[in-house]
Amino acid sequence: MADSPHHHTLNDGDRVAVIGGGPAGAFFAYFLLVMARGVGRSLAVDIYEPRDFAQLGARGCNGCAGIVSERLMQTFAEDGIELPPAVVQRTIDAYVLHMDVGSARITPPHQDTHIASVYRGAGPRELRGRAWVGLDAYVLDLAQRQGAQVVRERVNDVAWVAGRPAVGPSPDQLTRYDLVAVTSGVNSAILKQFAEAIPGYQPPRTTKTYIREYFLGSATVDATLGNAIQVFLLDIPGLEFGMLIPKGEYVTACLLGEDMEGDLMERCLAAPEVRRVVPMLSADRPSCQCAPRINVAAAEHPFGDRVVFIGDCAATRLYKDGIGSAYRTAKAAAATAVLHGVGADDFRRHYLPACTAIEQDNQVGRLIFALVSQMRRHRFARRTVLQSILDEQGRPGRLQPMSAVQWDMYTGSGSYRQIARRLLDPRLLWSLVRGGWGAAFGRWLHRRSATVFHVIGHLSK
Repeated sequence: MADSPHHHTLNDGDRVAVIGGGPAGAFFAYFLLVMARGVGRSLAVDIYEPRDFAQLGARGCNGCAGIVSERLMQTFAEDGIELPPAVVQRTIDAYVLHMDVGSARITPPHQDTHIASVYRGAGPRELRGRAWVGLDAYVLDLAQRQGAQVVRERVNDVAWVAGRPAVGPSPDQLTRYDLVAVTSGVNSAILKQFAEAIPGYQPPRTTKTYIREYFLGSATVDATLGNAIQVFLLDIPGLEFGMLIPKGEYVTACLLGEDMEGDLMERCLAAPEVRRVVPMLSADRPSCQCAPRINVAAAEHPFGDRVVFIGDCAATRLYKDGIGSAYRTAKAAAATAVLHGVGADDFRRHYLPACTAIEQDNQVGRLIFALVSQMRRHRFARRTVLQSILDEQGRPGRLQPMSAVQWDMYTGSGSYRQIARRLLDPRLLWSLVRGGWGAAFGRWLHRRSATVFHVIGHLSK
C-alpha cells in the first residue's frame, strides 16, 4: 500500500534503521520483525551498534545496575522469552533494607517469584573468568535470529533525503530508511541532532548515577550478601538510595538520586550501614566503574514522521526497571509501526500513551520519594518503618503492607500507583500512628495536600 499524503506506512521490503543495540533497540527489532511476518510483510532491519557486547568493561557495556524484575520475568515468559542460565548471574530471593536504626530482610510472598541479576555487557574490565552471556548480547542475538542485521558503526549524522530519514557515520555515508527508531539511551550525542531535526522533540531531563563493580569471590559474596540485594537508605543529600547487587563472584554498587556530586560513592561505602554488610569493600579499588546519566523526566514529543524514540530517550520508570520500560515501549512502538503506520499522528495516537502512562506513574513516584526523604530525617520514623517490616516478616502468608511497599519500591515489580495505594492501606496508616509517626506524617500531608489529592484522583480513575 503506497503512502497517502497524510499517512505513512511500512510496506513489504521497506528498510528500518535502529540506532542502538541495547534492550530497547534489540527488542524493538525483534518485535517489529515478528509482527511484520505475522501480517505477511518482509522488512529489512539494520541495528547500528558500534560496541561489541562480548568485550569486557566499558567497550561492551551500557552502564546499568542490571536487575530484571519479577514482573518483567513474567512478561518475558508470556511472550515466549526465557533468560537462559548463562545470562542470569544470580536468582535474587530477597531484599535487605538497611538504615542506621537496623536492618530488615524482605522476602516475596510466593516461592516461585524470580528476580535476576545480570550484566548488560560481558562483565567488569578485570573479569577473572567468564562463563556467561551479557543481557544485551543475548537480546541482540534474539533480534538477529529474526533477521535483523547489525551494523558496527556509530551514527553521527542525520538528514532528510526525498522525504525519508537518512542516517550514517558521516554526511557522505548516509543511508535512507523508511523508519528510524532511536534507541540510543540518554548518553549519546546523536540526540542533539534529532532534537534539531524532529519538530517538538525535547530529550529527557537526566541526572548522573554511579556504578562500580567489585571482585569479592563467590565464597565472600555468599557469606555477605548471599542471593539478596542490599538496599541502603542513608542520610546523604541528593541520594535516594544505594544498592549492593550480588553477581557471581562480583558485587555491583549502584547509587541513585538527583544532584549527586563529588565523593558520594566513597562516603556511601564508608557509611556504618554499608560497612556492617561488606567491610572488605575498598572504595579506591573497583574492578570497573562508570557514571552514566539516567532519565528522570520523560522526553517531550518522542516521535515524528518516520522517526520514533524508544526506551531511555523517550520514557522510563523512575530509578528502577529501566530494562522493563525499554521492553514495553519497544513492543508498543513496533505494534504501532506494523499495525497502524509510521507517521507522527500514528505514533501520537498509538505509541505516546505508553510513554505518558510511564511518566504519569513517575509523578506519583516523586511524591513517594519525597515521603521517604521525610522519613529519613526523623529517627523515630525510621524505627517505626523498620519495626513494621520486622513484625510483618514474622507472619506467614501474603506480603504485608509495609513490606509490600518496600518490595515494590526497590524490585520494580509494582507501579508507583500500586505503591501509593498500599501506603493508603488503613492497616499501614494505623501502624504508623501507633508507632508515633502520625503527627509527622500529618504535617507532611497538610503541606502537600493539593498534590496528594491530585494523586488520589488519578488512583481512583
